[in-house]
Parts: sequence; C-alpha cells; structure tokens
Amino acid sequence: MAGTGASMPGGAPSGGVLPMVVAGFVCVLVGFASSYAIVVQAARAMGLDAAQLATMTAALALGMGLTTLLPSLWLRIPVVTAWSTPGAALLAVSLPGVPLPEAIGAFLACAVLLTVAGASGLFERWMSRIPMSIASALLAGVLLRFGLDAFGGLASAPAIVGPMLATFLVARRVSPRWAVPTTLIAGLVAVFAGPGLTLGPAGPAGAPAVAAAASAAASVVPLAWPPAFSVSTLLGVALPLFVVTMASQNLPGVAVLRASGYGDAPISRLLTIAGVATLVLAPFGAFALNLAAISAALCMAPDVHPDPRRRWVAAACAGGFYLSMAAFAGPLAALFAALPREMVIAVAGLALLPTIGRGLLAAVSNDDEREPALVTFLVTASGVVLWGVGSAFWGVVFGVAALLAWRPRAA
Repeated sequence: MAGTGASMPGGAPSGGVLPMVVAGFVCVLVGFASSYAIVVQAARAMGLDAAQLATMTAALALGMGLTTLLPSLWLRIPVVTAWSTPGAALLAVSLPGVPLPEAIGAFLACAVLLTVAGASGLFERWMSRIPMSIASALLAGVLLRFGLDAFGGLASAPAIVGPMLATFLVARRVSPRWAVPTTLIAGLVAVFAGPGLTLGPAGPAGAPAVAAAASAAASVVPLAWPPAFSVSTLLGVALPLFVVTMASQNLPGVAVLRASGYGDAPISRLLTIAGVATLVLAPFGAFALNLAAISAALCMAPDVHPDPRRRWVAAACAGGFYLSMAAFAGPLAALFAALPREMVIAVAGLALLPTIGRGLLAAVSNDDEREPALVTFLVTASGVVLWGVGSAFWGVVFGVAALLAWRPRAA
C-alpha cells in the first residue's frame, strides 16, 4: 500500500499520526490567533457585549468544526473551512450604526447567496464577471484602515503596541508562521505586566477582571437573534460580504486544494455545505463560512504525511479542535472583549499585512485595469456612505464604471 506505515480501517494510518494531530492543532491555533481580533472588531461594530460575543464565537467554531470534520471524514481529503476574515474586516467598517437585527438579516442573505453559488455551480461564472483586479482592490480598500490603525496605536498606547511591533519584526524573521501568535502573546504580556494599563470596559488590568467577564459570558445560554431586512443593509453589507468571501476566501481555498493535489475535490458540494452551515448559524452571529486557504495549507503540506491520501486525518483533527473551542467560547470571548482596543487592532492589522499586500499587488498588476482598480481601492478606503449604502458597494460600482470608461473603443 502506498505511503508509510500500515493502514487502519477507513484509510487512516497506524503510524505517523502525531504529526497530523500537531498539524491540525497548529492549523486551528494559527487560523484563530491570527484573525480572531478582527472578528472581535466586527462584534464591537455590531454592539455585542462579552456574552453575545461568546455566542457568536461558539457559532463560528461549531460551524468550522462540523464543516471541516465531516467532509474530511466523508471524502478522505483534507477539507478545512474558516470564517471569512476579509468579511469580518468589512463588517467592522460597515456595521457601525446598523441595528443588530439588520446585521443578522445581512448574514442570512449572504448565506443564501453562498448556498446558491455552490449548489447551482455558478461560482466560477459569477466570479469571472468581476475582474480579479477589482475584487483585489475592494479587499485592499476594506483592510487598509486596519493596517493604518495598527501603527496608529503607537501614539495612544506605546507601552502595548511598541513591544508588539518589535516582537512581530523579530518573529517574522525567525518563524513567519508564528509571527502573529507570538505578537498576540507579547501584547498580552504587555497588558498584564504594564503598570497603570486598563483592560477597556472590563476595568483595571489583571486576571480578576478578565475572569469575572469570562464567568459572566460562560453563564449565558446562546440565543438566536431575530433578523430584519433593509435595502441599504442588503446592498451595503450582504452583497459586499458575499463578493469578498467568494473572491478573497473561496477562490484561494480552491487554489490551495488544486495546488496540493486535490483537484478532483467536489468544489460546488463543499461550497454548498459551507453556505448551508452559515444559513443555519447566521442567527447566532456566524456571518460567513468558506474554504480556508492559509490554514488549510498547513494540513496539506508534505511534512504532514508523505502520502497525500493520508493527510485528511490532519484536517479531521483540526475540525475536532474547532469543536472543542466552541465549548470554551465564553472565556475566550470575554478575554478578547476586555482587552484594550489598541492591542486588538494591532494584532488584526499586523495579521492582515500579507493580505493587504497581495490585494494591492493583484489590483495593479494588470496595466489595462490599474486605474479602475485604484478607483475601487480609493472609494472603498474612503468610507463614503451614499443613501445609507457603505463604501464597499460603491467601490465596486465606481470601479466597474471606470473599467468601462477606460476600456478602448472598438474600431
């Protein structure tokens, strides 16, 4: 039989399991630690308290756990899903002032679009109508504020952000994969060790305040929030959330699967599963689930197992770890909700630096589409709101209009 070690029933290897378990754990740790701060920012934009953030976190962890574990066991290929990190970033800048029921309505609408895109097989055709340069510029414009604010915290909280930036530079040089988690740890140390620091709404710095908030959050029974719908929220939140999730998350997720040798994966079926899971969990705050890219690659690398047919075990372990995290959503959410805003934004901004860079590069790499992409980027980054509709939507509108205007006339 191909691969190393004997085989157990179902194709799981009897030897070399530990590296796959570790890979699954690292996948979850890196994926969670590198972007949860952005989810917290989205939750704050929604006006959620620590207990409500715990509900949102549990829903996301449950969704990722089930949509990672079950398809991996079923298909015997490494399937890893994640929350939409660019989507969370978009929500953080689009949801302030939007009532919570309308935000939930936008999540449900996005979930319907995600499900239809998968079940109908229209994914490739739909996305091909939006040039990659425009989609990349949209992403970069949405994320720009996070990058700027990450360094802006040096002025308001230098004792926290300064050590974090220094740690990030050193860790990025030594071990890029661990740069963001290490920076998060440095920020926590600075918060708890620094004299006179506070933990935002939780009160004075120190473990008691966080423990009290965690206890309160953990005691709350998750309840679904009723949705409401408005045209402005559907256009300004739901539609951009869908576009960003499909273009910036599912497209790279498919690319990772194919580049890792899993080109025969049933993409439409996987997208449908993620869409249905989002639809079911959206009333609890699960805004968008999609195929993972960076964290998924951690479960598909050759050092996970020399036989690609065995690496599904790593993804299945990742799904199990995500399900375990759902049980600790209360304390975890309380900790992040109590942390200083400057620290959370610094972690989020530094985690998004590679994404911002790739978005800008893809936006300006095509000479014929460079100026329209810049229009998209600038309009989106401006934060302009017209008729109650956010800048992400108008970035695409003005970008496509510029693309048509810049396009040479037919002879």
